[in-house]
Formats: sequence, C-alpha cells, structure tokens
Amino acid sequence: MRQKKYILPESEIPTAWYNIQAIMPNKPLPILNPKSRAVLKPEDLYPIFCEECAKQELDQTNEWIPIPEAVREQYAAYRSTPLVRAYELEEALGTPAHIYFKNEGISPSGSHKLNSAIAQAYYAKQQGITNITTETGAGQWGGSLSYAAKKFGIECAVYMVKTSFNQKPYRRSIMQTFGAAITPSPSMSTRAGKDILTVNPNDPGSLGCAISEAVELALTTPNCKYAVGSVMNHVCLHQTVIGLEAEKQMAMAGEYPDIVIACFGGGSNFCGTAFPFMRHTILEGKKTRFIAAEPTSCPKLTRGKFEYDYGDEAGLTPLLPMFTLGHNFKPASIHAGGLRYHGAGVILSQLMKDGYMEAQDFPQTETFKAGILFARTEGIIPAPESCHAIACAINEAKKCKESGEAKTILFNLSGHGFVDMGSYDKYLSGEMFDYKLTDEELQQYIASADALNK
Repeated sequence: MRQKKYILPESEIPTAWYNIQAIMPNKPLPILNPKSRAVLKPEDLYPIFCEECAKQELDQTNEWIPIPEAVREQYAAYRSTPLVRAYELEEALGTPAHIYFKNEGISPSGSHKLNSAIAQAYYAKQQGITNITTETGAGQWGGSLSYAAKKFGIECAVYMVKTSFNQKPYRRSIMQTFGAAITPSPSMSTRAGKDILTVNPNDPGSLGCAISEAVELALTTPNCKYAVGSVMNHVCLHQTVIGLEAEKQMAMAGEYPDIVIACFGGGSNFCGTAFPFMRHTILEGKKTRFIAAEPTSCPKLTRGKFEYDYGDEAGLTPLLPMFTLGHNFKPASIHAGGLRYHGAGVILSQLMKDGYMEAQDFPQTETFKAGILFARTEGIIPAPESCHAIACAINEAKKCKESGEAKTILFNLSGHGFVDMGSYDKYLSGEMFDYKLTDEELQQYIASADALNK
C-alpha cells in the first residue's frame, strides 16, 4: 500500500518545454560553423535538422517553448510517467533517505527517448520531410525514433553502433518491428564509414562514427533530415517534460529533492530531469545537488576537457563548446551502449563549468550490482544506462545512513532492461569486466580536440 505512484491527470501533462538557457547567468559559448568558424545561425543547420529544431537549438531568449498539440496527444499515450517512492530499496539499504524514481521505462519504446523522438518526427512531418535518419548506441533512441516516425508516416534509417548491434539483437528487432532500416556502424554505405573501416576493418564503432554516417546520409538524400537523440540543446529541451512532471509529483508527495541524479551519456535525460529543478536553484537559491552518473570507461565530465570539438568522428557537425574526450575517442565495449559518447551537451557543459552540477563515474560491474538490487527490491529490471543513476543514488543513500541525515533523493529511471538480459547474463556469470582509461590514452584522444582549438 505504501508504494504509492504519484500520477498526474492528463490535464497536468506539460503544455510547454522549459528552456533553461533563458535564465542562465552565463550563456553557453556560441556553437560555431565547422568551416568558417563563424557563430552558427539557424539557417546553417537547415541542411541537417528540421527548421523548427534548428531554431530551438539556438534560442537563448524564450524561457518556455509551447508543445504542439499533436505532440501532446502522442505524449498522452504514456504520460504522465509514475513517480515512485522506493520504500523496499530504502529498507534494504537501512537508510533514512527518502528515495524517489521517475519511471520513464513505461513508454512504448521503453525509455525516455520517445519524448524528443515524437517532437522531432512531428516537426519533420510538418515540414514535408519524407525520410529521417539517425544513430543509436544501445538502441533506445533508435527504437524511439522508429516508433515516432511510423506514427507520423515517415521512413526511418538507423545506424547502430556495431558493438551494440551485436550485443543487443532484440533492440534492433524492436526498430525493425516499427519499420526502420538498421545498419551496423561503421558501414561501407557511407564515405565516413568506409574511411574508418579502411584504417581498421575490425572497428567496433562509436556513437561519433554512427552520427557521421547518419548526417552524411541526410545530406546526400533528397527530402531527408537527421534527428538526434541526445547532446543537442533542442533534445534536452524536449526532455524537460520529465522534470516538469516530477516537480508537480514531488509536491504531491509533500517533498522537494535535496539531490537529483540521472545517468549521463550526452545529457538528454539528465537535462530533462534536472533543468526544471535547477531553475529554482538559479532564480531562488534552492540548495539542491545535481549529479550526473557516467561510466568510468567514458568519463567526459570527470576527466574530459572543456573546449570546442566536433559532435561526430568525421567532423561533419558544428563545433560545440563542451566537455569532451576528443571526437576520435574509441570507447570500450561496455554494455551501457547509450553512454559511450565522447562529448557532453553545450548547456550542461556550461552549467558544469559554473558549478551548478557535479559528476561521478562508475565501473560497469558496480552499476549492474546496483541494478540487480533495485530489481530485487522494486521489481523493475533497469536498462544498463539507468543502473548508473541507481548506483549513484545508492551511494548517496549510504552516506545518509552514515551521517543520519534524511535527505530526499530523486533519480530518473531512464528505461527498462527487459531486452538487455544478455548484459545481465554476462554479469551474473562473472564474465563482465571493468574498463578504465589510462592517462596516456586519455591525452591521446583529447589531442584531436586540442588541435581544433589552436
């Protein structure tokens, strides 16, 4: 009885996304045209993105961006998502902390990614676009865009990082079920893919590489645009429905979070969860900690460098001011494929630089241990990515036990792991290993970004 789910009525589903850029004391540094190094204008993005997404990307003025009614109608199929108090997890830890999680895994695609996929597919349809292309790591974003594209009658092509393509066959089956065409990346179907395979025929792939292939396809295919699942400002904007709902639901529970946590790959679910709460920190001085939980093997916030870098491996994207490991970074083949990205979002990077948030990194065995404890106490098997947020929440709850402080912790359960059981098999059989970058490897990769900033 006590595990009450705080559900909002349909009328309370947000009618506008929250644009934190409008209130940031220090605006993000400008995004640059990769060829001229001039400050990017919306029209510079039109060849790649839908025009409305390009405008949202560079909007630093409007605090609230209305959600189109057609998008809200699609949201209503699964929103609001439940906010749940994790009583059983609290008991297992013996902590005085109150732990809440926002369950984004109930969406048709099984993750938070659908919040932006629906918006981007809608804007493509409104513009008369017939084809849309993208990359995906673990497959949550690819599955979400495949679903959204089908809803709006658009053809979808997905480049899936080759490691995840082989590790997660049911993720690609989900995309194919929704009608998308899937290609393991790097591939021989694009110039970017051919160049990478020429250097290393056994290249396992990376999100940076898959982005290059997807952008190239968009630029060379008539009436086709690229949709992106994380990092970019407009994606983070669309995800703020998570935090806006959570804010109302926390009020229903009579609490306000002392700590907000989300896993971190490029930033979409972290930004979506944190930014609506962070506005109260910026405007009202609320004392909330915001923690991004990233993999030890891909530590762009904890060990990366803040500078301009490409968002992809081939250098087709604009230059982004962000924390980066270098666009040539080759991540280890960890099972949290959605977190294997070399850079961080522009807005989030500036907020990190200004001290509004922090980051912690976790080895994958620790995250799976946390995910299994969560499954055994709360009854939900989390996605490998979400396990990072759970591991962080557990660590913070243990600190509360040591100090005796009853803090309120909120984390985003960004997706379920029901089709990631191969990863759990590896952990349970003792075949999973941890990876950590050496300082020498780190400097070698970051050098690719350093060269762009001279």
